[in-house]
Amino acid sequence: MSNFSSSSTAHRVLLIISFSILFISISYADPRIQEVSVNCSATKYKHLVTVFPTVMEEVTEKVADQNWGASYIPPVYALASCMEDLSNSDCLLCFTECQTKIPRCMSSTSGRIYLDGCFLRFDNYSFFQEAVDEKHDKVVCGKPFSSITKEGFSKSGFTQSVNELIHNVTRIAVENKGFGVSDIKSGIATVYSMAQCWKTLSSRSCRKCLDQAAQDIRSCTPSIEGRSLNAGCYLRYSTTKFYGTNAEKMSDPDKMNGAKNMKMAIVIAFATLALSLLCLFGACLGYKRLYILRKERNNFCRLSSVASNSHLNFKYEILEKATESFDPSRKLGQGGAGSVFRGTLPDGRTVAVKRLFFNHRQWADEFFNEVNLISGIQHKNLVQLLGCSIEGPESLLVYEHVANKSLDQVIFDKQATQTLTWRQRFDIVVGTAEGLAYLHAGTQTRIIHRDIKCSNILLDENLTAKIADFGLARRFGADESHLSTGIAGTLSYMAPEYLVRGQLTEKADVYSFGVLVLEIICGKKNNVFLQESGSILEEVYKHYKANTLLDSVDPSLEGKFPEKEASDVLQVGLLCTQASIAVRPSMSDVVKMLTDKDFHVPLPKQPPFLNASVMDPDASSISFGISSRSSTLTNSTSFVSSSSSSAFYLNDPASTETTK
Repeated sequence: MSNFSSSSTAHRVLLIISFSILFISISYADPRIQEVSVNCSATKYKHLVTVFPTVMEEVTEKVADQNWGASYIPPVYALASCMEDLSNSDCLLCFTECQTKIPRCMSSTSGRIYLDGCFLRFDNYSFFQEAVDEKHDKVVCGKPFSSITKEGFSKSGFTQSVNELIHNVTRIAVENKGFGVSDIKSGIATVYSMAQCWKTLSSRSCRKCLDQAAQDIRSCTPSIEGRSLNAGCYLRYSTTKFYGTNAEKMSDPDKMNGAKNMKMAIVIAFATLALSLLCLFGACLGYKRLYILRKERNNFCRLSSVASNSHLNFKYEILEKATESFDPSRKLGQGGAGSVFRGTLPDGRTVAVKRLFFNHRQWADEFFNEVNLISGIQHKNLVQLLGCSIEGPESLLVYEHVANKSLDQVIFDKQATQTLTWRQRFDIVVGTAEGLAYLHAGTQTRIIHRDIKCSNILLDENLTAKIADFGLARRFGADESHLSTGIAGTLSYMAPEYLVRGQLTEKADVYSFGVLVLEIICGKKNNVFLQESGSILEEVYKHYKANTLLDSVDPSLEGKFPEKEASDVLQVGLLCTQASIAVRPSMSDVVKMLTDKDFHVPLPKQPPFLNASVMDPDASSISFGISSRSSTLTNSTSFVSSSSSSAFYLNDPASTETTK
């Protein structure tokens, strides 16, 4: 029962267990995940990406419920639909495959993805009533007639049969609420067809769309297969039967009524069983809630005991006085987990006090793990945790105070009075690399930071880099190849395998470090979706291919840097941001590349992620989780979450994680 995180989730699981056998139609077809067409607009994103994940999450939930869904938060509009003959489980598989194609259109304002079994579209205007789109509608034809003459077709006879078939199936679909299948004998073989309108169209718009699709698809004859891919509908014919008897029943109202009557009889017969299961589950849920309350109380007591009997414990009253009751004038900044204040302890030490947003009793377990994780870390390039306070009205964390600003305020602030020299930038890069190498290999268990970025690199009075904000950090056991988790962090620093598949390894930190290196050396933010600035990964890689790599260096340095060293550092940044995990170096190797003059810096084998479709070779075979309703799909993606809401954070310095 520990897997049930909320009553809402648990209720859904119960319904699946009780009724999945009763209500899920048997699918005689496969999920039909073959790609037909992926069209992305040439216009790049501006601010659409900030609401895109929320829209896609809503669409996903609707698809899981009813095999289609539409949602919008201006300026993002999205629609997804499965072919009506697919079962819910086949629909989910097809839709999941559809989502794996989204990264191709990540830098576009619109995209259309057609698979044989489903369709997904997003755009920056309301297209839900759009039947045809002359600019983007297309026809995809199969093999030419010459390859099928041996099957007994004549060219004219086959063309005539297809024309008659298309007329029949479009008529059936219009009369049958937008869906229909049909077949016809031609020579010694049979030709099959399917027509479907999206649910957002009216009957009139559906007829208009199918009429246009029928006219367009006739250009495929005498090919053995053809598909019309319109804005509001889908039409296909083939000499291979691509749908099952389930589709034929759906096209015949009499057969559908008989199936409904049988299903109703099954529902009535098993109603008592379902009610019994519901009562049993209610008892289990009550026990689960009691167990959670006891666990939270025990965790809080455990945390209180450990903190009170160790050097980590600070009294709330002392920290409150040290910060002058958290006076706004002492506020140093704010992140996703809380606000940070400068404090002066009775012994004269200056500290940074993080005032956490969440209630400590509710989050005792997570807070306990975080304190244990950070308190064991001591390294010159890591901000040190000095202690915590948990027995006052709110939870507090106490860190060493770092005198200077965060790195982003120094590099990206156009009004900044100080410009970092090459040597200062190089030392910051090396210091950050050494800190990450210590996290990955210098502790008893590997630690993944998950949110390496300029705003999380603090500079002390000597401009020594110190990695801060371990709120998203995770332990990584020696026997684990990766962690599967809901994604959290900042989009422009996220590794592709983590962004798309939710698979977390230390190489995700390597990727983020690579982005950080290029930002430090180039003096630019990696705004991957803003047309006016663009991705510095792409820019630096273009310079690398053109043998003009040094043109990427921040112009404010006015050429005052060692060319060989600058070239090597930029090359290290490109090595770290390669798409494939396997070819990215470890942080220990990165440190050697930066500090050992005799260590050869290899050439990058791949372009950065956002400039290529290449990822791990098996990426296309991975299934991504789209709902807790489907037990076959388990991993979260960037646009889809489980029912307990995996979060997707976009360029937000205050980003935090919700658990999967």
